[in-house]
Amino acid sequence: MHYKTLRALLKKNGSSLTKPRKVVFDLLFNQKPQTMQVLIGRAKDRVDRASVYRAMELFEKLGIVNRLNIGWKYKFELSDVFQEHHHHFHCTNCGTTFSLEPNSMLETMIDTVAAKSGHSPRGHQLEVYGLCADCQRRTA
Repeated sequence: MHYKTLRALLKKNGSSLTKPRKVVFDLLFNQKPQTMQVLIGRAKDRVDRASVYRAMELFEKLGIVNRLNIGWKYKFELSDVFQEHHHHFHCTNCGTTFSLEPNSMLETMIDTVAAKSGHSPRGHQLEVYGLCADCQRRTA
């Protein structure tokens, strides 16, 4: 099912599902957000570094992945096309990024605020920063 959607998105852009693209997609599927360094490390025996970068550039351009900006760094995850829409909590102490539970009230509020300003949102990302539960316990 997911390969069918991936293949369709690539084909719409005139691209195809190559082995390197499939490997990179598989490394992102059902995973937490990952840095390029982590992706390259996980792919090293199957796909070279340049192919990972090319695949991620194309995936971002086509909306297959989302880039999560975390301070001066960033991580990638598959877009809402391949997983349920969610937001993130980033621990400023240990650097771990967690998915937050979906909240329909928050989604409605974001859409309402945008509509009141005359805007028609097509998507959004919300990043929350602070201390995760483990780091809170360690600093308490």
